[in-house]
Amino acid sequence: MADELDVLLEALELKDERRTGWVLRGIDSPESVAAHTWGVATLCLCYADRADDVDRDRAVSMALVHDLGEARTGDVATRAEDGKQRVDGEEKVARERDAITDLLEPFDGDGEFRSLWQAYEARETPTARFVKDMDLIDNCLQALKYEREERYDETGHNEAFDEYENLDEFFATAAPRLRTPVGERLFEAIKARYEREIGRECQL
Repeated sequence: MADELDVLLEALELKDERRTGWVLRGIDSPESVAAHTWGVATLCLCYADRADDVDRDRAVSMALVHDLGEARTGDVATRAEDGKQRVDGEEKVARERDAITDLLEPFDGDGEFRSLWQAYEARETPTARFVKDMDLIDNCLQALKYEREERYDETGHNEAFDEYENLDEFFATAAPRLRTPVGERLFEAIKARYEREIGRECQL
């Protein structure tokens, strides 16, 4: 039981781990990784029945573990421009795999939880592709929310985001990675609402 409590306490770090992309953009009081996880799981719950061949329960479970490793590795933002990646993609996955394997060990005797994470990373099933799309959609929804609430200074120079205006990069990062019709429909609806808010076409 002591090991389990230690794992749970470490997992709670996700409640305080701020999402790096929002921090870099200078968002006021940015969401935590745990908040993002809740958003992805909720989207999976609401939209799984609108996607082909998606197991809702498995999708929600996959969403709950997809960023768990970041309790140990921290959040590494995916950037629209390859040259701005702070950690190589393969290295990021390897770090998170090691963290997940260790963190879930007290609860994962049959390897089910680890298998969920691996399936999410592999994106070889309709359910995994759907969950990844909901991960991207949650980011776009959050960008829309921050834009509507004016949670950043759009007039100041920001070297981390010198190629994009407003919160466009978060849409530019998501657009080429979507792989399901439901994800693409949600993306277009959110982007259209965002474009109305900023008064121009989003830069992708």
